[in-house]
Amino acid sequence: MRMADKYNQLTDLHGPDRLSDFNRDPAILKLSALALIIGIMSAFIADALIWLIRVITNLSFYQTFSSAFNSPSGNHLGLAVIAVPVIGGLIIGLMARYGTDKIRGHGIPEALEAILIGQSRMSPKVALLKPVSSAISIGTGGPFGAEGPIIMTGGAFGSLFAQFFHLTAAERKTLLVAGAAGGMAAIFAAPIAAVLLAVELLLFEWKPRSFIPVAISSITAEMLRVKLLGPAPMFTVIPHAVPNGYEMFVSVLVGFLAGLGSSLLTVLVYSVEDAFKKISIHWMWWPALGGLGVGLGGLINPKVMGVGYDVIQDLLRGNFVTTALVSLLVVKTFVWVLALGSGTSGGVLAPLLIIGGALGALEAHWIPVGDSGLWTMLSMAAVMGGTMRAPLTSTVFALELTHDFNVIGALFVSCVVAYAVTVFLMRRSILTEKVARRGFHISREYSVDPLELLRVSEVMDKEVQRIPSSMLVVEFMDLVINGHHGIMRHRGVPIVDEQNHLIGMVIREDVMEAFRTNPRATMLEVSNKDLVVAYPDELVKEALHKMLHHGVGRLPVVSRKDDRQIIGYLGRPGVFMAWMRRLEEEGKRDRLWR
Repeated sequence: MRMADKYNQLTDLHGPDRLSDFNRDPAILKLSALALIIGIMSAFIADALIWLIRVITNLSFYQTFSSAFNSPSGNHLGLAVIAVPVIGGLIIGLMARYGTDKIRGHGIPEALEAILIGQSRMSPKVALLKPVSSAISIGTGGPFGAEGPIIMTGGAFGSLFAQFFHLTAAERKTLLVAGAAGGMAAIFAAPIAAVLLAVELLLFEWKPRSFIPVAISSITAEMLRVKLLGPAPMFTVIPHAVPNGYEMFVSVLVGFLAGLGSSLLTVLVYSVEDAFKKISIHWMWWPALGGLGVGLGGLINPKVMGVGYDVIQDLLRGNFVTTALVSLLVVKTFVWVLALGSGTSGGVLAPLLIIGGALGALEAHWIPVGDSGLWTMLSMAAVMGGTMRAPLTSTVFALELTHDFNVIGALFVSCVVAYAVTVFLMRRSILTEKVARRGFHISREYSVDPLELLRVSEVMDKEVQRIPSSMLVVEFMDLVINGHHGIMRHRGVPIVDEQNHLIGMVIREDVMEAFRTNPRATMLEVSNKDLVVAYPDELVKEALHKMLHHGVGRLPVVSRKDDRQIIGYLGRPGVFMAWMRRLEEEGKRDRLWR
């Protein structure tokens, strides 16, 4: 049929990929080339952010201009250390008030929001101010990691770069996420975890069109990271032996406690955020108040300030005694929750690793097998996986950070158990809760669309009433009035010629209008002859696309060998039937053996 032929040429639904496992969209090649450039950009942005954090840290705590790594914990400011994060909070509040409030928060919820409601568009202000504000926050002692800001910044640059090209919103999303994944890969030398993070938290799909470009960006950024920051793993550990059965059982307990801790952290963060909203001052001042808490916490335990990568390394090596672990766990949780709830700028991954590591190191004192480094690593990954609800990401992330691949089984067990605990205890994760509070719901249960599994022949109505083209409208209405209701069982009725070939389609409304104005007209005269058809072997989703594209609610189903031979009818009820089958699979229980 004419309209069908035009539609098929436009969408290529009936090409060689019509029933393939994956859609080999030619856009993959273009997006991959753009993602390669974005990966290069992300690596240099990550390097620049680390440089800026170190410079601000040295200026703030040591009054020197240097890009060498120095932890804030080694400062000799005394009581004056309290003022440093307060000043940083004031600057961030001013930047958010008079620049853009999108720089507030830890980055991933903002990226989610841009994807969900902003058609993957980010502004140049975000791309510029987010890394600067995050560097100020972390450099003045904020208890954050650099990963959240670089994810947001890389995503912003990916989005801006995509806006120079003629792309769809879905393609812009791919490049936004490619920038985010590239930034994370460059910061942590964890390209696989970065891609998994993109899949579990940002893409909401697993398609070659998005997966391949994101992977290219992540790998490119990792390759450049080797040149810019060095090839060694982020943290060095003594390799462990493959855990035995008893250690695997303990890993379940470690994951369970991590899940409880993850749930508590989420509750605390948003409880503090709610408390700040009750304060009768403008939100611009909140980061300064959060900075005051950070300064006081830093006075108690200087190791809670700053990005804390050195602290993570010490935890993995077992360099903390019990009292120091308790102090680190309690004070780090306090300052991080307070600072994050105040709306300042910084990431969540590094703090979660420190909190989880301190928890695991404490647990190691009561675990008779393994060493402190093993349980520290497992608890780090499990707290991250439970809090972010990303068990695959957290498992691979820990492996890429340490290169301790023998513990992969125990890591995965702990992360899955922590994830399961938070799923049962919490409706949303620490990332999606912020988006939900802005009125948007995110479903993170990925599944295949049932419309992509069923073919038209499985849901079409095979009993189709055909009307000869020569029949008059008045004759047709006589049949209806005299009780032949089956003739109008569908809203649309196929019109056929003397050879029973499909030549038109008429709907009830057109028949009723013709009966009122011209009852002697033939059914062919009032029918639509420029037809859109479906084929029995095509997917229901393809047929639905045709309906939506042409604004029709029904399609005659014809043979591929002869598109004039009608063999079925597909209306909206047939499409709904595909969904009903999925619901039956989800909810109907059968006992097959009795």
